[in-house]
Amino acid sequence: MSGTGLEKPAGNYRYRILALLFAATTINYMDRSIMGVLGPTLMEKFHWSNADYGYINMAFKAAYAIGMVSMGGVIDRFGTKIGYTLSIAIWSIFGMLHAAVRPAFALVGFIGARFGLGIGEAGNFPAAVKTVAEWFPKKDRAFATGIFNAGSNVGAVLAPAIIPLVVASNGDNWQFAFLVTGAFSAIWVTLWLRTYKKPEEHPKVSKEELEYILQDNETKDVEKEAEKLSWSRVLPLRQTWAFAIGKITDAVWFFFMFWSGIFFKQKFGLDSIKELGGALVVIYLVADFGSIGGGYLSKFFINRGWNLNAARKVSLLICALCIAPVAFAALTSNVWIAVSLIALASGGHQAWSANLFTLVSDVMPKKAVASVVGIGGMVGAIAGMLVDFALGTGLDSSGNSFYFWMFLVAGLLYLVILGIIHLMLPKLKPLNEDLQLSE
Repeated sequence: MSGTGLEKPAGNYRYRILALLFAATTINYMDRSIMGVLGPTLMEKFHWSNADYGYINMAFKAAYAIGMVSMGGVIDRFGTKIGYTLSIAIWSIFGMLHAAVRPAFALVGFIGARFGLGIGEAGNFPAAVKTVAEWFPKKDRAFATGIFNAGSNVGAVLAPAIIPLVVASNGDNWQFAFLVTGAFSAIWVTLWLRTYKKPEEHPKVSKEELEYILQDNETKDVEKEAEKLSWSRVLPLRQTWAFAIGKITDAVWFFFMFWSGIFFKQKFGLDSIKELGGALVVIYLVADFGSIGGGYLSKFFINRGWNLNAARKVSLLICALCIAPVAFAALTSNVWIAVSLIALASGGHQAWSANLFTLVSDVMPKKAVASVVGIGGMVGAIAGMLVDFALGTGLDSSGNSFYFWMFLVAGLLYLVILGIIHLMLPKLKPLNEDLQLSE
């Protein structure tokens, strides 16, 4: 253990901030998950092909890639308070604009709305990871990241649970599904603007809690911490690209989120929103446990004396092994076996994600965190676009047999990526404020 060694600091205001991160991530994933639930219904209603559906998802990820780089830079330059507010405002407006799309221009309209949604939603994780780096010591960051990242699964669970209540079984009133989160977003922005300040500036943070938060702070030099980094300084670093390569696995998560409903309908004949919703709820509930458990796993190892390098990488290995069996999901004829395999893999991915995000704050100074997360998110979004294109065209030309190859790649990818990360960063040595290895 580093720093002061405080175990039970007086005050826990940092968990109020964490609760707001959880809420924002929940809203974020409710907005983006609606398409995954309504996808089969909208494909029928607007007569989209698999390729058309792929193009719609590609628009979201193209914007997400652009937004990850631009929003990460905005958040590092203007801070999490302003950056997060801007992000959620953009994604909420474009999320509700889906409801304005009319059949005559449905494909173009959805592509435009998804593009705007992707720009805004890209700011969530750079802002949240940077906030965790500001409010939690290193030993607690994976757990804190797992907590707020669990909001992604809560949001993904709420979407299929709520949509059948507002959308008819034949798809009528589908517009209502895209309007649900607008009020939630407005409430969150109000709370965020009233609540958030850095811990050093917050009147409700006790001296003891502040010491605990800053126990392994990289620097006491306020001038250097406030310095703004250009992307040209961050891009050449192998630490940046180790994380970015790890984020290629986002393509698998996007596959589960946006294509699972299509897979269950095309392979197993699940037609109704209610049936699809039930399968998706199971998947995301397991993913929720994975997110929290994965974050706790590193903390568990560290508390037992493991060094940071071993704790993070063994946790990532356990996650990768949980994901591997999804390679068989397309081979089973039982829908609930397929659901179980995808659910286990989803839990493994979210646990992986909690630890992968934390690698950034392990090795980078706080001022660079959001930009590095943004670069990694851009790489993950581009990988997701390639998957959308391959699936859309592959399913139209080859039929359901194409799913086999996607699930096979999904099952093996994490082990390969972990090997690459280890080769690039054999030891997780932190960089100082000058982006040099600390002594």
